[in-house]
Amino acid sequence: MATDSAGQSAPLRVESSGSETILALSGTLDDAAVARCWSRALGAARTSQGPVRVDCARVDSCGGAGFALLVALAEMAEERKQSFVVDGLAPQFRSMYDGIDRSKLGQTETPQREKYGPVASVGQAVADRAAEWREETEFVGEVGVGLAGLGREPRRLRLREWWVMVEKAGTNALPIVALISFLMGMIMAFQAAMPMRQFGVDLFVVNLVALTITRELGPLMTAIVLAGRSGSAFAAEIGTMKVNEEVAALTTMGLSPVRFLAVPRVLAGIVVTPVLTVYSMAIGVAGGLAVMMLLGFPLATLMHQLSGSLRVDDVLAGLIKSFFFGAVVAGVGCLRGLQTGAGAAAVGDSTTRSVVTAIFLIVLLDAVFAVVYYQLKF
Repeated sequence: MATDSAGQSAPLRVESSGSETILALSGTLDDAAVARCWSRALGAARTSQGPVRVDCARVDSCGGAGFALLVALAEMAEERKQSFVVDGLAPQFRSMYDGIDRSKLGQTETPQREKYGPVASVGQAVADRAAEWREETEFVGEVGVGLAGLGREPRRLRLREWWVMVEKAGTNALPIVALISFLMGMIMAFQAAMPMRQFGVDLFVVNLVALTITRELGPLMTAIVLAGRSGSAFAAEIGTMKVNEEVAALTTMGLSPVRFLAVPRVLAGIVVTPVLTVYSMAIGVAGGLAVMMLLGFPLATLMHQLSGSLRVDDVLAGLIKSFFFGAVVAGVGCLRGLQTGAGAAAVGDSTTRSVVTAIFLIVLLDAVFAVVYYQLKF
């Protein structure tokens, strides 16, 4: 009898008894142990000229890697049309090994999509969309109830974590909001200066820039920036938690994922968006004034024109929008995060959907506000 040993720590000993090859396994067959003996075990079985017997009498514990080794040895023996036997395996491990269906290993089940006719396809699409609307309505309702609950019991808000969200969504967004707002003010002033100069009213560029920035572009551009920056971050964070089953763990502990994860983020969006909007308005108007100063107008004249054209109502008109825009951006990001499927690709899909949906809803909501303001003469 010949013995082949690779050291005291090796879980495998290869023996030969006549034409039979004996693979003696011992100890704990975990990932690390199987990794050390995998190649030697398969190599010994491959070079065997007779039956292969695996002696598991000294195996204390067998994990998934150990069963994978036994299955690989069995498949190799079948391919070589050799006799293969596993001896000495403890009863609890023997029952698990005997229950392995090798015919299903390596098969990937492709979901079969049921084929519908034209009418049934339309009905199925309507049913799917109705289910999505129901889910979205439930989300909005639960967020509303959660915000109302925080109004009654402010102590339920995890203030330190919420402040971190405010800092990430608000304070860290100041540079990009300032840059975009300043450039928008400059672009509008440059674009309007030449046409209005032909009519001798180029000073009224100040009125145009101020009204457009405060009533429209300030809140709109701020919301779009937050949708691409903060809303997508919310979707990615919650989506990753969903993939890692952390959301399921919250449900298991009796906590509502919407109230625990979404409500603080929606509240942060509602708080920071108006502040960023006022900041955007000021920077945007400053960009327009900078261009007018470059065109030769003194600052005193520009400030006098600005004070006569800009009213508090104009600032309020944009500020009211910003509260709703902030809720939409944060809410959509959290909703798409909670709707994340399985896999890393699902997180990317949820992030993309959150940005696209948020921008669409922002523009739609802005159109609604335009009609309402027109009817109210606001």
